[in-house]
Amino acid sequence: MSKRVISLDLSSGNYLEFVNRSLSMALVKNSSYICIANVHMCIEVYKDEVFAQVVNKADLVTPDGMPLVKALKLLYGIYQERVAGMDILPDLLKESERERVGVYFYGGTDEMLQKTKDFCSERYPNLILSGLHSPPFRLLTRTEEEQVIKSINDSGAGFVFVALGCPKQEKWMAAMKGRINACMVGIGGALPVMIGMQKRAPLWMQRASLEWLYRLMQEPKRLFKRYAVTNSMFLVLLANQWLKQFFFRYNNHENK
Repeated sequence: MSKRVISLDLSSGNYLEFVNRSLSMALVKNSSYICIANVHMCIEVYKDEVFAQVVNKADLVTPDGMPLVKALKLLYGIYQERVAGMDILPDLLKESERERVGVYFYGGTDEMLQKTKDFCSERYPNLILSGLHSPPFRLLTRTEEEQVIKSINDSGAGFVFVALGCPKQEKWMAAMKGRINACMVGIGGALPVMIGMQKRAPLWMQRASLEWLYRLMQEPKRLFKRYAVTNSMFLVLLANQWLKQFFFRYNNHENK
């Protein structure tokens, strides 16, 4: 079951259900993919119909950011738990260790993947680390792409954690569905936070929907323009959707 926020179809359910549904796909090596959605992805989906199809056809679309959680409450009156990449990634690793599910990391720099390997060895000593691969910053040739697919499938991984950034990682996962026999999860910026290369916002900022502000303070040059435009557009579009739904319900009530 999903609910639409602007142009984004968000999956619903409690946090544990998302973990269990993800794990069930990984256990049977079902070729599937999960998008972890925030406001940035929501606006990218609104602006690009092709990308909207990529995201909305995912097996799961989790509400990462608190603004999306609050949007679901405003539009539909439902309480949806936040399912953030920074939370679900370590939980999926813990469950993979327990269930003996192999994991593969695709994306990021060689340095990041080495730190990921060291982190997993320390925190999840019994985890099956099926592989790590840092692709070049260019389009792969057909031969290279087939080699990557073969490497991942031969590794026996049940999870493929993809760290290419939005929208590149979502497009890659959609293109690999039916070709890679695993559950692919677009983890984006959750990986460098988990392994300690970046810091996460304090809990009070997370609960106050201010995690974006904390990230902005860490990377002002890269994120200022994106947040200024994206957050403003999100608020305008959300207000527009709420008004349309309000008047639709009002007119239906008047016509009864």
